[in-house]
Amino acid sequence: MNQFTSVHDVTDISALLKRMAQYKAQPLRDQHIGLGKRMGLLFLNPSLRTRLSTEIAARQLGMEVIVFNAQQDGWALEFGDGVVMNGSTVEHVKDAAPVLGQYLDILGVRSFPGLMDREADYAERIIQAFIQYSGIPVVSLESATRHPLQSLTDLFTIQEQTSQLFRKPKVVLSWAPHIKPIPHCVANSFAEWMIASGEVDLVIAHPEPYALHPSFTQGATITYRQEEALLDADVVYVKNWSTFEPYGKVMPGFDDWMLTPEKLALTQQAGVMHCLPVRRNVELPDAVLDGPHSWVTRQAANRVWAAQAVLSEILQRYSTAVLSTPQINAQ
Repeated sequence: MNQFTSVHDVTDISALLKRMAQYKAQPLRDQHIGLGKRMGLLFLNPSLRTRLSTEIAARQLGMEVIVFNAQQDGWALEFGDGVVMNGSTVEHVKDAAPVLGQYLDILGVRSFPGLMDREADYAERIIQAFIQYSGIPVVSLESATRHPLQSLTDLFTIQEQTSQLFRKPKVVLSWAPHIKPIPHCVANSFAEWMIASGEVDLVIAHPEPYALHPSFTQGATITYRQEEALLDADVVYVKNWSTFEPYGKVMPGFDDWMLTPEKLALTQQAGVMHCLPVRRNVELPDAVLDGPHSWVTRQAANRVWAAQAVLSEILQRYSTAVLSTPQINAQ
Protein backbone atom coordinates (compact mmCIF):
# COMPACT_ATOMS: atom_id res chain seq x y z
CA MET A 1 0.00 0.00 0.00
CA ASN A 2 1.67 3.20 -1.21
CA GLN A 3 -1.02 5.52 0.13
CA PHE A 4 -4.56 5.27 1.47
CA THR A 5 -7.24 7.40 -0.12
CA SER A 6 -9.86 4.83 -1.18
CA VAL A 7 -10.64 1.12 -1.33
CA HIS A 8 -8.76 1.06 -4.64
CA ASP A 9 -5.47 1.46 -2.75
CA VAL A 10 -6.06 -1.86 -0.95
CA THR A 11 -4.92 -5.07 -2.62
CA ASP A 12 -6.47 -7.46 -0.08
CA ILE A 13 -9.46 -6.21 1.94
CA SER A 14 -9.77 -9.48 3.88
CA ALA A 15 -6.14 -9.33 4.98
CA LEU A 16 -6.58 -5.76 6.17
CA LEU A 17 -9.64 -6.75 8.19
CA LYS A 18 -7.71 -9.64 9.76
CA ARG A 19 -4.96 -7.22 10.71
CA MET A 20 -7.54 -5.01 12.39
CA ALA A 21 -8.74 -7.97 14.44
CA GLN A 22 -5.17 -8.78 15.46
CA TYR A 23 -4.59 -5.23 16.68
CA LYS A 24 -7.88 -5.21 18.54
CA ALA A 25 -6.76 -8.34 20.38
CA GLN A 26 -3.17 -7.14 20.87
CA PRO A 27 -2.84 -3.37 20.40
CA LEU A 28 0.91 -3.27 21.04
CA ARG A 29 1.92 -6.33 19.02
CA ASP A 30 3.86 -4.15 16.53
CA GLN A 31 4.85 -1.31 18.83
CA HIS A 32 8.36 -1.09 17.37
CA ILE A 33 7.71 -0.95 13.63
CA GLY A 34 7.20 2.81 13.67
CA LEU A 35 10.10 3.73 15.93
CA GLY A 36 12.06 6.65 14.53
CA LYS A 37 9.23 7.55 12.15
CA ARG A 38 7.06 10.66 12.25
CA MET A 39 3.44 11.01 11.23
CA GLY A 40 1.88 14.40 10.60
CA LEU A 41 -1.87 14.89 10.94
CA LEU A 42 -2.89 17.93 8.93
CA PHE A 43 -6.44 19.12 9.57
CA LEU A 44 -8.06 21.66 7.30
CA ASN A 45 -11.38 20.90 8.99
CA PRO A 46 -12.48 19.89 12.52
CA SER A 47 -12.14 16.35 13.79
CA LEU A 48 -12.69 14.34 16.95
CA ARG A 49 -12.71 10.57 16.26
CA THR A 50 -10.42 10.70 13.23
CA ARG A 51 -7.79 12.77 15.00
CA LEU A 52 -7.75 10.81 18.25
CA SER A 53 -8.02 7.33 16.74
CA THR A 54 -5.27 7.96 14.19
CA GLU A 55 -2.96 9.47 16.80
CA ILE A 56 -3.52 6.54 19.15
CA ALA A 57 -2.94 4.06 16.33
CA ALA A 58 0.32 5.71 15.24
CA ARG A 59 1.64 5.86 18.79
CA GLN A 60 0.79 2.19 19.35
CA LEU A 61 3.07 1.45 16.40
CA GLY A 62 5.85 3.49 17.99
CA MET A 63 5.54 6.58 15.79
CA GLU A 64 5.99 10.19 16.86
CA VAL A 65 2.84 12.14 15.96
CA ILE A 66 2.59 15.83 15.11
CA VAL A 67 -0.89 17.37 14.83
CA PHE A 68 -1.32 20.60 12.88
CA ASN A 69 -4.64 22.42 12.61
CA ALA A 70 -4.06 24.39 9.44
CA GLN A 71 -7.03 26.71 9.80
CA GLN A 72 -5.93 27.91 13.26
CA ASP A 73 -2.16 27.42 13.25
CA GLY A 74 -0.99 27.92 9.68
CA TRP A 75 -1.13 30.13 6.64
CA ALA A 76 -4.11 30.08 4.29
CA LEU A 77 -3.19 27.62 1.54
CA GLU A 78 -3.57 28.10 -2.19
CA PHE A 79 -4.20 25.09 -4.45
CA GLY A 80 -4.81 26.69 -7.85
CA ASP A 81 -2.24 26.59 -10.65
CA GLY A 82 -0.95 29.87 -12.03
CA VAL A 83 -2.77 31.92 -9.44
CA VAL A 84 -1.64 35.46 -8.71
CA MET A 85 -1.60 35.29 -4.92
CA ASN A 86 -2.67 38.83 -4.15
CA GLY A 87 -5.72 37.80 -2.10
CA SER A 88 -6.37 35.93 1.14
CA THR A 89 -4.12 32.90 0.50
CA VAL A 90 -0.54 33.20 1.74
CA GLU A 91 1.24 29.91 0.96
CA HIS A 92 0.94 27.61 -2.04
CA VAL A 93 0.64 23.87 -1.56
CA LYS A 94 3.54 23.48 -4.01
CA ASP A 95 5.75 25.11 -1.39
CA ALA A 96 4.15 23.73 1.78
CA ALA A 97 3.79 20.04 0.83
CA PRO A 98 7.46 19.40 -0.10
CA VAL A 99 8.54 20.84 3.25
CA LEU A 100 6.14 18.52 5.05
CA GLY A 101 7.69 15.71 3.02
CA GLN A 102 11.08 16.62 4.48
CA TYR A 103 9.81 16.74 8.06
CA LEU A 104 7.60 13.66 8.05
CA ASP A 105 7.46 10.01 6.98
CA ILE A 106 3.67 9.67 6.59
CA LEU A 107 1.17 12.50 6.18
CA GLY A 108 -2.51 12.31 7.08
CA VAL A 109 -4.73 14.98 5.51
CA ARG A 110 -8.32 15.91 6.32
CA SER A 111 -10.34 18.26 4.17
CA PHE A 112 -13.98 18.75 3.21
CA PRO A 113 -15.56 19.75 -0.10
CA GLY A 114 -16.72 23.29 -0.65
CA LEU A 115 -20.06 22.01 -2.02
CA MET A 116 -20.02 24.89 -4.49
CA ASP A 117 -18.14 23.46 -7.47
CA ARG A 118 -18.85 19.79 -8.09
CA GLU A 119 -16.10 19.38 -10.68
CA ALA A 120 -13.48 20.83 -8.34
CA ASP A 121 -14.63 18.75 -5.37
CA TYR A 122 -14.75 15.49 -7.31
CA ALA A 123 -11.30 16.16 -8.77
CA GLU A 124 -10.01 15.83 -5.17
CA ARG A 125 -7.51 18.61 -5.80
CA ILE A 126 -6.51 19.08 -2.15
CA ILE A 127 -5.51 15.54 -1.27
CA GLN A 128 -4.11 14.95 -4.75
CA ALA A 129 -1.90 18.03 -4.36
CA PHE A 130 -0.39 16.67 -1.15
CA ILE A 131 0.18 13.30 -2.82
CA GLN A 132 1.82 14.99 -5.80
CA TYR A 133 4.08 17.42 -3.97
CA SER A 134 4.89 15.88 -0.57
CA GLY A 135 6.79 12.87 -1.87
CA ILE A 136 5.69 10.68 1.06
CA PRO A 137 2.76 8.31 1.68
CA VAL A 138 -0.51 10.17 2.26
CA VAL A 139 -3.42 8.82 4.30
CA SER A 140 -6.86 10.33 3.77
CA LEU A 141 -8.45 11.41 7.04
CA GLU A 142 -11.48 12.36 4.92
CA SER A 143 -11.48 14.12 1.58
CA ALA A 144 -13.95 15.83 -0.71
CA THR A 145 -15.57 12.58 -1.88
CA ARG A 146 -14.45 9.76 0.45
CA HIS A 147 -13.75 8.78 4.06
CA PRO A 148 -11.87 5.49 3.71
CA LEU A 149 -10.78 5.00 7.33
CA GLN A 150 -14.40 5.34 8.39
CA SER A 151 -15.57 2.88 5.74
CA LEU A 152 -12.92 0.31 6.62
CA THR A 153 -14.08 0.61 10.23
CA ASP A 154 -17.70 0.20 9.15
CA LEU A 155 -16.98 -2.97 7.22
CA PHE A 156 -15.05 -4.42 10.15
CA THR A 157 -17.86 -3.55 12.57
CA ILE A 158 -20.47 -5.15 10.35
CA GLN A 159 -18.44 -8.35 10.02
CA GLU A 160 -17.80 -8.41 13.74
CA GLN A 161 -21.44 -7.92 14.70
CA THR A 162 -22.99 -10.25 12.09
CA SER A 163 -20.51 -13.12 12.31
CA GLN A 164 -23.25 -15.45 13.56
CA LEU A 165 -25.17 -15.21 10.28
CA PHE A 166 -24.80 -18.02 7.75
CA ARG A 167 -25.49 -15.68 4.85
CA LYS A 168 -24.51 -12.25 3.66
CA PRO A 169 -26.05 -9.60 5.91
CA LYS A 170 -28.56 -7.23 4.36
CA VAL A 171 -27.12 -3.75 4.92
CA VAL A 172 -29.21 -0.66 4.30
CA LEU A 173 -27.64 2.76 3.82
CA SER A 174 -30.53 5.04 4.71
CA TRP A 175 -30.54 8.78 4.02
CA ALA A 176 -31.48 10.98 6.98
CA PRO A 177 -32.65 14.58 7.32
CA HIS A 178 -30.26 17.39 8.25
CA ILE A 179 -30.42 21.15 8.73
CA LYS A 180 -27.63 22.01 6.27
CA PRO A 181 -25.87 20.59 3.19
CA ILE A 182 -23.58 17.71 4.12
CA PRO A 183 -20.83 16.21 1.91
CA HIS A 184 -21.21 12.89 0.09
CA CYS A 185 -17.92 11.56 1.52
CA VAL A 186 -19.20 9.00 4.02
CA ALA A 187 -22.06 7.76 1.85
CA ASN A 188 -19.87 7.46 -1.25
CA SER A 189 -17.13 5.67 0.60
CA PHE A 190 -19.45 3.35 2.52
CA ALA A 191 -21.14 2.21 -0.68
CA GLU A 192 -17.80 1.77 -2.43
CA TRP A 193 -16.31 -0.38 0.33
CA MET A 194 -19.41 -2.51 0.85
CA ILE A 195 -19.63 -3.29 -2.86
CA ALA A 196 -15.90 -3.93 -3.25
CA SER A 197 -15.85 -6.32 -0.29
CA GLY A 198 -18.54 -8.57 -1.75
CA GLU A 199 -19.45 -9.47 1.83
CA VAL A 200 -22.86 -7.79 2.12
CA ASP A 201 -26.08 -7.26 0.21
CA LEU A 202 -26.25 -3.47 0.03
CA VAL A 203 -29.47 -1.50 -0.35
CA ILE A 204 -29.33 2.30 -0.59
CA ALA A 205 -32.53 4.11 0.36
CA HIS A 206 -32.92 7.83 -0.24
CA PRO A 207 -35.48 10.36 -1.45
CA GLU A 208 -35.38 10.62 -5.22
CA PRO A 209 -33.50 13.97 -5.36
CA TYR A 210 -30.60 12.56 -3.33
CA ALA A 211 -29.05 10.10 -5.78
CA LEU A 212 -25.32 9.56 -5.34
CA HIS A 213 -22.93 9.41 -8.26
CA PRO A 214 -23.37 5.98 -9.91
CA SER A 215 -19.62 5.34 -9.92
CA PHE A 216 -19.92 4.73 -6.17
CA THR A 217 -23.22 2.83 -6.10
CA GLN A 218 -23.07 0.47 -9.08
CA GLY A 219 -23.77 -3.00 -7.72
CA ALA A 220 -26.12 -1.85 -4.96
CA THR A 221 -29.91 -1.98 -4.94
CA ILE A 222 -31.32 1.54 -4.88
CA THR A 223 -34.80 2.44 -3.74
CA TYR A 224 -36.78 5.57 -2.87
CA ARG A 225 -38.93 3.64 -0.39
CA GLN A 226 -37.30 3.61 3.03
CA GLU A 227 -39.68 1.22 4.75
CA GLU A 228 -39.44 -1.24 1.87
CA ALA A 229 -35.65 -1.17 2.18
CA LEU A 230 -35.77 -1.77 5.92
CA LEU A 231 -37.72 -5.02 5.65
CA ASP A 232 -35.55 -7.87 7.02
CA ALA A 233 -32.44 -5.66 7.22
CA ASP A 234 -29.60 -6.84 9.48
CA VAL A 235 -27.78 -3.50 9.60
CA VAL A 236 -29.01 0.05 9.04
CA TYR A 237 -26.39 2.71 8.40
CA VAL A 238 -27.94 6.15 8.82
CA LYS A 239 -26.33 9.15 7.11
CA ASN A 240 -27.32 12.44 5.57
CA TRP A 241 -25.88 13.81 2.34
CA SER A 242 -26.74 16.74 0.10
CA THR A 243 -27.90 16.52 -3.50
CA PHE A 244 -25.55 15.65 -6.36
CA GLU A 245 -27.70 17.37 -9.00
CA PRO A 246 -28.16 20.25 -8.32
CA TYR A 247 -24.95 20.06 -6.35
CA GLY A 248 -24.74 20.53 -2.61
CA LYS A 249 -28.35 21.46 -1.88
CA VAL A 250 -30.95 20.55 0.75
CA MET A 251 -34.38 19.79 -0.65
CA PRO A 252 -37.28 20.43 1.76
CA GLY A 253 -40.00 17.97 2.62
CA PHE A 254 -38.22 14.79 3.75
CA ASP A 255 -38.16 15.10 7.54
CA ASP A 256 -40.12 11.86 7.77
CA TRP A 257 -37.01 9.94 6.71
CA MET A 258 -35.62 9.93 10.26
CA LEU A 259 -35.23 6.33 11.44
CA THR A 260 -37.72 5.77 14.28
CA PRO A 261 -38.19 2.77 16.59
CA GLU A 262 -41.36 1.94 14.62
CA LYS A 263 -39.39 1.76 11.38
CA LEU A 264 -36.61 -0.19 13.05
CA ALA A 265 -39.20 -2.81 14.02
CA LEU A 266 -39.45 -3.71 10.31
CA THR A 267 -35.89 -5.06 10.38
CA GLN A 268 -34.34 -8.26 11.69
CA GLN A 269 -33.50 -6.47 14.95
CA ALA A 270 -30.91 -4.61 12.93
CA GLY A 271 -27.91 -2.90 14.39
CA VAL A 272 -27.90 0.85 13.79
CA MET A 273 -24.75 2.63 12.68
CA HIS A 274 -23.77 6.27 12.23
CA CYS A 275 -20.30 7.72 11.70
CA LEU A 276 -20.82 10.56 14.23
CA PRO A 277 -21.22 13.38 14.98
CA VAL A 278 -24.98 12.99 14.85
CA ARG A 279 -27.66 15.63 15.35
CA ARG A 280 -29.96 13.97 17.82
CA ASN A 281 -33.66 14.02 17.03
CA VAL A 282 -32.91 15.32 13.54
CA GLU A 283 -30.95 12.46 11.97
CA LEU A 284 -31.68 9.87 14.67
CA PRO A 285 -33.93 10.01 17.74
CA ASP A 286 -32.68 9.48 21.27
CA ALA A 287 -34.73 6.30 21.49
CA VAL A 288 -32.65 4.70 18.74
CA LEU A 289 -29.25 6.13 19.61
CA ASP A 290 -29.58 5.16 23.27
CA GLY A 291 -31.40 1.90 22.57
CA PRO A 292 -30.15 -1.70 22.49
CA HIS A 293 -29.72 -1.74 18.72
CA SER A 294 -27.26 1.15 18.58
CA TRP A 295 -23.74 0.21 17.50
CA VAL A 296 -22.41 3.76 17.22
CA THR A 297 -20.03 3.62 20.20
CA ARG A 298 -18.45 0.29 19.32
CA GLN A 299 -18.26 1.47 15.70
CA ALA A 300 -16.35 4.57 16.79
CA ALA A 301 -14.06 2.50 19.03
CA ASN A 302 -13.04 0.39 16.04
CA ARG A 303 -11.63 3.48 14.32
CA VAL A 304 -8.33 2.89 16.15
CA TRP A 305 -7.84 -0.55 14.62
CA ALA A 306 -8.60 0.67 11.12
CA ALA A 307 -5.97 3.38 11.35
CA GLN A 308 -3.46 1.03 12.94
CA ALA A 309 -3.91 -1.61 10.25
CA VAL A 310 -3.48 0.95 7.45
CA LEU A 311 -0.42 2.59 9.00
CA SER A 312 1.28 -0.74 9.65
CA GLU A 313 0.69 -1.77 6.03
CA ILE A 314 2.36 1.43 4.84
CA LEU A 315 5.25 1.14 7.31
CA GLN A 316 5.93 -2.45 6.30
CA ARG A 317 5.62 -1.63 2.60
CA TYR A 318 8.43 0.86 2.65
CA SER A 319 11.99 -0.14 3.46
CA THR A 320 14.16 1.88 5.80
CA ALA A 321 15.85 3.40 2.77
CA VAL A 322 12.55 4.74 1.44
CA LEU A 323 10.99 5.74 4.74
CA SER A 324 14.09 7.07 6.49
CA THR A 325 13.76 9.74 9.13
CA PRO A 326 13.82 13.08 7.26
CA GLN A 327 16.96 15.16 7.43
CA ILE A 328 16.29 18.89 7.25
CA ASN A 329 18.63 20.69 4.87
CA ALA A 330 20.55 23.21 6.97
CA GLN A 331 21.77 25.26 4.03
